[in-house]
Amino acid sequence: MRNVLVTGPSSGIGKATAFALSRLGFHVIAAGRSPQRVGELVDQIIAEGGSAEYLPIDLTSLTSARTAARMLEDSGRSLDVLINNAGVGVTRGITEDGFQLQFGVNHLGHFMLTEHLRRTFRPGTRIVSVSSHMHYRAATLDFEAVTRKTTPMGGIEAYSQSKLANVLFTRELARRQPDWRTFAVHPGVVDTGIFPSWTRPVVRSRSLTPEEGAVTVVWCATDPGLEASSGGYFASQRERQPSDVALDDDLAHELWSRSERWCGLGPVD
Repeated sequence: MRNVLVTGPSSGIGKATAFALSRLGFHVIAAGRSPQRVGELVDQIIAEGGSAEYLPIDLTSLTSARTAARMLEDSGRSLDVLINNAGVGVTRGITEDGFQLQFGVNHLGHFMLTEHLRRTFRPGTRIVSVSSHMHYRAATLDFEAVTRKTTPMGGIEAYSQSKLANVLFTRELARRQPDWRTFAVHPGVVDTGIFPSWTRPVVRSRSLTPEEGAVTVVWCATDPGLEASSGGYFASQRERQPSDVALDDDLAHELWSRSERWCGLGPVD
């Protein structure tokens, strides 16, 4: 049986993705903070004839991300697919390790998890990162702001930069590891509760269901026709042109190098 790890599986796109992949025959490793909420998902998948288990992880903590990866590695199983889905929306805050909340969860926690899962990957393993069309709003990455412990960057700017980081990470990972297949996905506008309350009427009037939002994520995780498209950015089951800054190889390299240092990792080129 093929194995998939999905972060943020207890609601929204992550939940819909977990169910969809289970129905395609995957064993779902549901990685999240809440044993109760993720446990309910696991029970539901099993009740409908699928296979699933809970993996504890808190992506606001780099230690937790590393521990989760090691737990899976210690089980001796390999991963066919990793879905880096969990995300923080338009809010302010600081992670356990002192990083701006959106950047810390949406990018850095997943970077740490992915790097420590390396030994569970095999040739052809797919890494799908849920990004957003909001990455087009980011002019660059403000590396000082994401490590600022007072008056942290917040709101749309911080969210957009974290989603730009997802696209840059995907491209750089594809360059460094050509044996794997990596994809960044804009799932569409889905009302998953990550947007502030004052935007909800507009979001809901234009939004997709979580199941609709999961379609391109699942497609990138499974479609054999995408073998040659590693490192690409996708929306509505089509490869799209990301922003100009998302194509900046120097910025992608700098993000990777800084992320390695922040996560306490050595170069892996």
